[in-house]
Amino acid sequence: PHEIANVCGASGIEYMLAEGARTSLDILVMLPSCVPATPLDVGGAVLAATDLAGFRGREGVIGLAEVMNVPGVLAGDEDLRAKMNLFEVVDGHAPFLSGKDLNAYIYAGTGSDHECTTLAEAREKLLRGMYILVREGSTEKNLKDLLPLVDACTAPRCCFATDDRHADMLAGEGHIDDCIRKAVASGLKVEMALRMATLSAAGRFGLHDRGALAPGRLADFCVVDDPERFHVLQTFKRGVEVIDAGYRLPVCPAATLNARVPEPRDIRIAGKGEARVIGIVPGQITTRDLRCPVDAAGIPDTGRDILKAVVTDRYRAGGSGIGLVHGFGLQEGAIAGSVSHDSHNIVAVGVDDPDIVRAIGEVVRLGGGLAVVSSREVTALPLECAGLMSALPYGEVVQRLGTLEEHARRLGSIENPFMYLSFLALTVIPEIRVTERGVFDVLAFADVPLLEE
Repeated sequence: PHEIANVCGASGIEYMLAEGARTSLDILVMLPSCVPATPLDVGGAVLAATDLAGFRGREGVIGLAEVMNVPGVLAGDEDLRAKMNLFEVVDGHAPFLSGKDLNAYIYAGTGSDHECTTLAEAREKLLRGMYILVREGSTEKNLKDLLPLVDACTAPRCCFATDDRHADMLAGEGHIDDCIRKAVASGLKVEMALRMATLSAAGRFGLHDRGALAPGRLADFCVVDDPERFHVLQTFKRGVEVIDAGYRLPVCPAATLNARVPEPRDIRIAGKGEARVIGIVPGQITTRDLRCPVDAAGIPDTGRDILKAVVTDRYRAGGSGIGLVHGFGLQEGAIAGSVSHDSHNIVAVGVDDPDIVRAIGEVVRLGGGLAVVSSREVTALPLECAGLMSALPYGEVVQRLGTLEEHARRLGSIENPFMYLSFLALTVIPEIRVTERGVFDVLAFADVPLLEE
């Protein structure tokens, strides 16, 4: 809901609620707290507290999602405070926050965090009363590092999270069931892993009528093959087995891309000096602020793996911001996509300016999607639902995503390139990012020059 609201506004939330109501399972929604993610970001919508108030009490709406505008909370932003006052359950989103600022953030009403990447960070937040959602996604591998936090005393305050998992990982490895398997394989007692997946999560979100097989609770449960593998064989909702009804073509919300594809000359950089380079951290959502001596005439620098990153405004036919990134590994070609947290502008990384432009152009031509281009080949996956989701059956999405990633691998790419790509513009996770305006320093909360000559 947070992602589609940043593209489509309140109508995107309505779309998610309507689609969720068409399944016999529960799709429970936390309303997006930050649309846009920060006051500096410009996306497809702005949602104030008055916009969210109309959703309070709706079936399936259980709270307020990840409050990521941490500076706004600490500064006492009135609209943000009004949003937080709408709900009893408010999720946090505060990577690296510590000390008195953390105290103030919790005092404002946030009750959980899924952005912990170190045991020390998770322990500090837990000891201050937060629930810790232990995350294991496609590129955010935090479970193993955080698992020592969980014991008989802390398990009631610990849950699993899977933000973010691509369709291929969901199909191949699973969801919360995968977290259980990995936790048990890493030494956590089975009972604690199961509690994190069920009763602890139900308690966190105020779902006191479920989470355990007990008198007075809903008979929502899964049957698994054995306690070693945890592969789900059957799912029951209120005591009735749920049978997959199969694929149904969804109605996609309208979300026109109004983007101006740049020319190669529009994304040139000039000069030389110390550059602010976005350093990809393998297995993490965070980045490093690398300071590298750069001569623009020598970019791309495939020897040092310093490539150009471009973010193109998808909403108002505006310009493109340019940054540099280390860690993608591409030796030729370019990749681009319209999944670009949180504003979801078009983001691209590549070795060659014409290929970067071609990749952005392919995404625009599709009306949203993911694309890989090289000298003789273009591979793409259309995302016709708001530029974020595919309307294809998930098996076909997985197959086509595999084809995309295989093409990218042949160009030298890091594993899961589109997940790392989608986070390059995420202005609420340290240390630096790139937006349609240019380089953004998350810790300073300000746009900064690419080159210091």
